[in-house]
Amino acid sequence: MKKVITSGVVILVIGLLGWGWYTAHHQPAADKVTVVGSTALQPLAEAVAERYQKTHHANIIVQGGGSGTGLSQVQAGAVNIGASDIAASQKEGINAAKLQDHIVAVSGIVPVVNPKLGVKNLSMAQLRGIFTGRITNWQEVGGPNLPITVINRASGSGTRVAFEQTVLQPGTESINAQEQDSNGTVKEIVSNTPGAISYIALAYMNNQVQALKIDGMSATAQNITTNAWPLWSYEHMYTQKHSSKATTAFIRYMQSHRVQSSIVNAAHYVSIHDMQVTKTDTGQVRRK
Repeated sequence: MKKVITSGVVILVIGLLGWGWYTAHHQPAADKVTVVGSTALQPLAEAVAERYQKTHHANIIVQGGGSGTGLSQVQAGAVNIGASDIAASQKEGINAAKLQDHIVAVSGIVPVVNPKLGVKNLSMAQLRGIFTGRITNWQEVGGPNLPITVINRASGSGTRVAFEQTVLQPGTESINAQEQDSNGTVKEIVSNTPGAISYIALAYMNNQVQALKIDGMSATAQNITTNAWPLWSYEHMYTQKHSSKATTAFIRYMQSHRVQSSIVNAAHYVSIHDMQVTKTDTGQVRRK
């Protein structure tokens, strides 16, 4: 009798192991969604993807590369989502009519300097003067007698487009300066260069660099919602006109009130549902 029971248990165990192997090898593959582009949006996309994958049978892959890269790759069909700080219509070589725009957050943009500089506030006119090369020494704006080293963002950067759209006057251009395409790299350079100035996404701010006020105003979420802090950009997720169900589901999740009021705010972005103003592709701001 014991042998019969033992044999039955062995058969049951073998059966369960076999079924486990079968189901493991015959489950449908997780829906794959690839997001490429804006480094300003990357931390948020990664945080949302991590949460999403815990409750959905999906594999969300998030990579940087810059807004220009994201737009060109989604247009070519190489990725599911092109993340961008700028509208597709603002990027040369992109046919915006063939893409679908999904605004998923708002990102503040913050001018930053070396923490030891001692300058904490600039007027908009002074900021403009620095980035056009008219002001070349910190002594001219109340700082130490130290040459100003401008670190600009790469020409394909959506953050740069948004910054120049607000700071520079029509017909003027930024000074010819060193360019970097990553928020993290910019932060490292500014933190190690005494007279450096640049700008980064608010989500990347930490004590490595000193955030500058503009005309006494700080870059806070509340100030961004009313445009009291004028340096901000929409964070776009572009898809082709007929995207996959998995892609659409992930974007809708990002835009949901639940995610916007939790992950988006916690990651130091601004919820699309909190904005009291809108901004056109050309930078014109209107109240909702």
